[in-house]
Amino acid sequence: MKPFCFADGQIISTEKASIHPMDLGFIRGYGIFDFFRTVNFKPLFLDSYLDRFFSSAEKTFLPLEYSRAELKAVIQELIEKNHLKEGGLRMVLSGGVSPNHFSPAKGKLFIFAESLIFPSQEKYEKGIKLLSLEYVRPIPEIKTTNYALSVWDSMRWNDAGAEDVLYYINGHVSESSRSNFFIVKNGIISTPDSHVLMGITRKHIIELAGKVQIRPISMQEALNADEAFISSTTKILLPVTQIDDHEIGNGKPGPVSLDLLAKFRDLERELCY
Repeated sequence: MKPFCFADGQIISTEKASIHPMDLGFIRGYGIFDFFRTVNFKPLFLDSYLDRFFSSAEKTFLPLEYSRAELKAVIQELIEKNHLKEGGLRMVLSGGVSPNHFSPAKGKLFIFAESLIFPSQEKYEKGIKLLSLEYVRPIPEIKTTNYALSVWDSMRWNDAGAEDVLYYINGHVSESSRSNFFIVKNGIISTPDSHVLMGITRKHIIELAGKVQIRPISMQEALNADEAFISSTTKILLPVTQIDDHEIGNGKPGPVSLDLLAKFRDLERELCY
């Protein structure tokens, strides 16, 4: 965590940020957040992340008493004060202190600056393993702070040498705990259409790819894919070469995945340098 954050309507020392112990974000796990990267001191795809953050606040009935322009000004100041050339910014809106300790209330807005932890280069070169898990994230179209199950289950992934999980329900896959999921079969890219967060990286990968099928994908299709990958803000595009004990394709990152990763990195340079 970097030295300065936004809390209580001002930029303060991060170590002084606090939340009321009866805030729903603390006692119920109710709140929203969003996270984006800075590249060469510039917030990457900021408008898209703000769009999603404002939408999440509205859908969760949490008042967000700042305009887009005000948030952009705060973000720019945090980037400068924290000298955040390559880093991350996390916006969090808590559930608030509720009179009945249950219904959404006026929450507290935090914006934290963070160092980034990217996957190792080896994972991009060799691919990663996912473990399947029958589960649907609560209100999956909203980026809530409720990660209780995945935090708990992460001990299982670690023991199995996996990077993350692949959620599925009724035989159809949806997403990973912190990433979107794609498959490639006969050169055609597909990604699930339901029970997923509309990821910002996902959005730009779809645009870069040109033709992507957004549709139901069965677990069997995922296992029989030529290639698979996950996408997220901090992973960008990470090839998946194993699901449970099943090898995907030839067990190596495929050409379609690697080409899209290169195109995404080119887009970053175009926008930020």
